[in-house]
Amino acid sequence: MTKSFRTDVTANVQLPPEDALLIRKITLRVVPFLFICYVVLFLDRINIGFAQLQMKHDFGFTDTMYGLGAAMFYAGYVLCELPSNMLLARFGARKTFSRIMLLCGIVSTCMIFVSTSAAYYVLRFMLGVFEAGSFPGILLYITYWFPANRRAAMISVFIAGVALAGVVGGLFSGWIMRDMAGVLGLFGWQWMFAFEGLPAVVLGLIAWWTIVDSPAHATWLSEAERGRLNEMLNPPEPEEQVRPGLGPVVANPKVYLFAFVYFSLTCASLTLNFWLPLIIRDFGVRDLVLISLFSAIPNAIGVVGLVVISKHSDRTNERRRHFAFCAIGGAAAFGTLTLHVGSLALMLGCLSVACALIYAALPIFWAVPSTQFPKHQAAPSIALISSIGITSGIVSPWAIGVVRTHTGTIDDAIYILMVLLVLSSVALLAGVRSTNHGRPRSSA
Repeated sequence: MTKSFRTDVTANVQLPPEDALLIRKITLRVVPFLFICYVVLFLDRINIGFAQLQMKHDFGFTDTMYGLGAAMFYAGYVLCELPSNMLLARFGARKTFSRIMLLCGIVSTCMIFVSTSAAYYVLRFMLGVFEAGSFPGILLYITYWFPANRRAAMISVFIAGVALAGVVGGLFSGWIMRDMAGVLGLFGWQWMFAFEGLPAVVLGLIAWWTIVDSPAHATWLSEAERGRLNEMLNPPEPEEQVRPGLGPVVANPKVYLFAFVYFSLTCASLTLNFWLPLIIRDFGVRDLVLISLFSAIPNAIGVVGLVVISKHSDRTNERRRHFAFCAIGGAAAFGTLTLHVGSLALMLGCLSVACALIYAALPIFWAVPSTQFPKHQAAPSIALISSIGITSGIVSPWAIGVVRTHTGTIDDAIYILMVLLVLSSVALLAGVRSTNHGRPRSSA
C-alpha cells in the first residue's frame, strides 16, 4: 500500500560538516533578500493598524469600518492565493516575487489617495489580490532548497519577519504620522503609506536580478553541490501512484484539519497584527510615538521567542507538543488582558508572552503539513490549507471591529480566540500521529 505522506530519512540526524556548510551557503544566498521582501510586504499589510489611529478621526471611520477594510485585504488574498501559488510552480519564483513586490508597493503607496470608505475598501482588496501567494509561495520555495528537518527553522525566519514588521512599524510609523502631519498639506498617515510603500517597488525591481527559480538555476552552486542537495531533498522512498489534478488534495481530510488549526492560529496572530496599537492606546497611552514604541516591545520579544522555540522543535524533531504548549500558553496570555489590570508594564508583559508563543506556533505548524502529503501534492495542499485557513483574515478583523463598536472593548473576542487556540492544539495532537525520526509510526 502506498504511503500518503512524505518520508524524511534525514530528520533528527546531525548533518555531516560538508552538508552543513552547503546548507549555510544556501541560507546566506537565498534567505536574507527574501526575508527583507517579506518584512516590507507584511509592514504594508499591517501598517493600517497604525494609520487607523488617525484615519478614523480624519474620516469618521468606526471600528467596524476599520475592521471591514482590514478584512477586505484577506478577501482578495484568499481568492487569489491558490492560483498565485500554482503560477509560481509554473512560471518560477523570480517572476512571481518580482510581480508581488512591484504591484503591492504601488497599491500600498496609492493608499495616500484614500478619502472615502469605498476607496479604502477597494485598495485594501487589491492589495490582498496582489500579495496573494507571498507566504505560501515562500513555503513552497523553501522546499526547493532545504531538507525537511531544516524547514521549521527556515520558516521561523520568515515568521520572525511578521514580528519584525511590527517592530519596524512601531519604531517609525508613529513618528512619521505625528511629525509629518501637515507637510505639503498631507495627513501624517498619508506620509506613512508613502514612506512604507515605495520600498516594495524598489525591491520588486531588484528581485528580478536577485532571486533564482531553483537550485538548477543557481550559478553559485557547483554541479557536485547541486547533486548533493538533490539527494538531501529527495531521500529514497517507496514509489507512489501519482494522481494528477486537485481531486485527491480536495478529498484529503487532513487538509481541512490543518486548515482549521491554521485558521485558529491566524485569528490570534491577526489580532496582534491589526489591533495591538489600539489595545495599547486603551491602556491609557495617547501619544502616537509612545503607542508605536510600546507596540515594538511585544513584537521584538516575539522575534526572540519564536526563533528559540522553533529551533528547539527542530533540534528535538518534535512538533505536536511544542505546538500545544504555544497555543495553550498563548491563550492564557491573551486571557490576562481581559482582567484589565492597571499596570501598563504587566499588560505589555502579557502581550509579549502572547506574541512570543503565538508567533512561535506558526513555523512549528507549517513544518507539519509538508510531511503529511505526497511530494506531487505538496504545492496545492499547502496552498489550499493556507487559502482556507487565512479566511480568518476576513472574519477576525471585521468581527473584532463589530465587537468593539458595540461593547467598547474586545474582551468577548478574546474569549473566542482562547477557545480556538485550545481547540487547535487538541486538533493537532489528535489528528497527527507521533513521529519517530521524521516518520509516522504507521502508514495509511
